Amino acid sequence: MERKKASDFDKEVLELFDQYVHGGISRREFLDGAGKFAIGGLTAAAILDALNPKYAEAQQIAAGDARLSTEYVEYPSPQGAGTMRGYMARPLDPSADLPGILVIHENRGLNPHIEDVVRRAALAGFLAFGPDALTPLGGYPGNDDDGRTLQRQRDRAEMLEDFVAAVEFLQSYPGCTGRVGAVGFCYGGGVVNALAVRISDLGAGVPFYGGQPAAEDVPRINAPLLLQYGGLDTRVNAGWPAYEEALQANGKTYTVYIYEGSNHGFHNDTTPRYDEAAATLAWDRTIEFFNEHLR
Repeated sequence: MERKKASDFDKEVLELFDQYVHGGISRREFLDGAGKFAIGGLTAAAILDALNPKYAEAQQIAAGDARLSTEYVEYPSPQGAGTMRGYMARPLDPSADLPGILVIHENRGLNPHIEDVVRRAALAGFLAFGPDALTPLGGYPGNDDDGRTLQRQRDRAEMLEDFVAAVEFLQSYPGCTGRVGAVGFCYGGGVVNALAVRISDLGAGVPFYGGQPAAEDVPRINAPLLLQYGGLDTRVNAGWPAYEEALQANGKTYTVYIYEGSNHGFHNDTTPRYDEAAATLAWDRTIEFFNEHLR
């Protein structure tokens, strides 16, 4: 069956889905709201299923790709949850040490899509690491609904400490040059902004549609930033003007791209909100940015 696109859904349905996956409404409230669009034998549950991710169908780089070395590793997070776990990938038999990229997941743990993104970063010639914020709760549970429920149970400040520790872990990991950047999506995009505030030697940050830090924290940012937003993502974009004003006022190095006609989550190729043209361009820009600032 042909995969659905965002244009196949009413804008109101997409907005309801955005509220649902970010905890603003319950599953029942989504189904109730989507019910009026259930016509011609299509049920509200079928609409939700069509919007949910299809990981197996969208995988770009197989887990066993012969060009890569991959493994799950633990790392210490003494100010966070204690011992954390993540997914590491690198090119097979690199000829020299590599710069590192921390890949930060959305609000549902280290799911198969983010592991795929880790592999994509590794194929671009980086030591790539994707921590799982759900480690203290048993790790990503195998589906996003339960993943979101679990991630809401974690303290956000403690989770940030886990990602700060992940940067430090990657900087000193064997085979890493010590130069580390971070890319993240949605919740993870907000974490990238927060890491830029917290970590003075972060090499570069690329937040995709991530929440912005407070204006008073912006002076602490040293890392160059590549900020990527979907033009239709009014919820996240509402915070951009104040962030840009603070970046400009403090003389920070940043580039911003707003992909017109694209929704929140446009880079995630497992859901109908995926915009192939915007996602491809945004990822190319991401790798180019990391090559410029980390090598």
